Amino acid sequence: MNSGVLTLTTFLCSGSSSVYDSKRLTNLHNRSYATLTVQCSNSNPDMPLITENFQNDGYMTGGAYDFQRATTSLTNQSISSSKKVTLVRHGLSSWNEEGRVQGSSNLSVLTETGVKQAERCRKALAKIYFDQCFSSPISRAKSTAEVIWHGKKEPIVFLDSLKEAHLFYLEGMKNVDAKDRFPKEYTTWREDPSNFNVNGIYPVQKLWGTAREAWREILLSPGESFLIVTHKSILRALICTALGLPPERFRAIDVNNGGISVFNFNKRGEAMLQSLNMTAHMYGDHFYLY
Repeated sequence: MNSGVLTLTTFLCSGSSSVYDSKRLTNLHNRSYATLTVQCSNSNPDMPLITENFQNDGYMTGGAYDFQRATTSLTNQSISSSKKVTLVRHGLSSWNEEGRVQGSSNLSVLTETGVKQAERCRKALAKIYFDQCFSSPISRAKSTAEVIWHGKKEPIVFLDSLKEAHLFYLEGMKNVDAKDRFPKEYTTWREDPSNFNVNGIYPVQKLWGTAREAWREILLSPGESFLIVTHKSILRALICTALGLPPERFRAIDVNNGGISVFNFNKRGEAMLQSLNMTAHMYGDHFYLY
């Protein structure tokens, strides 16, 4: 039996269930209408490919026509066009698997499972066109981006502003050992991360500035659809800065390995969150249309 689940704005189609959602194709001023086509794959070879057409008016899902001034501009200037940005966390790494604090270390590498997760991301996003791919140059994110972007003509753009937070002497330590050797610092990192500091340097607060720098670099780049591959902490900072949330809200956001999030940006550089931490593709042959 087929079932439908209504979510915010993303199409997810696979197996015997379908997630239907509305992309805003209607201009606020002229309110012209467009036909939206959804294709759903099915794991049963005896069942045909399902294609459904929807007349996309704002009433189908109650989606917003506009989000001007909903958030603060991340560019402080007009950009060439509205943009859609897809963010992906890297696949499972060796230090994820070993329960170690990773930070900005380049010693944690993508595991065999992590490579498979990256391949699932590539398949899930295969029907989405991207003008450019931006990635952290740190190994585990770089390898994930290379798997997802395989076969594309445009080179991956590596940005230092997408690197993970630097966690000093905690990096490489197993969480249980870090808690035992540095109980005060580790507890602050886990429970009050915005106030975690080493010699007066506050990694999470610094990350907020780095995230704003990354947004500006990316949103002022040519193109309308971008892919970003990076790490959990910088992803938290990217998502929070886009939504206007302070560093104190660092742990209000979680992103799984291979989790996919999507933002829309208007010409003012203001953001609207479309989807957060989608992971259905990790458990089946799902692909996304948005």
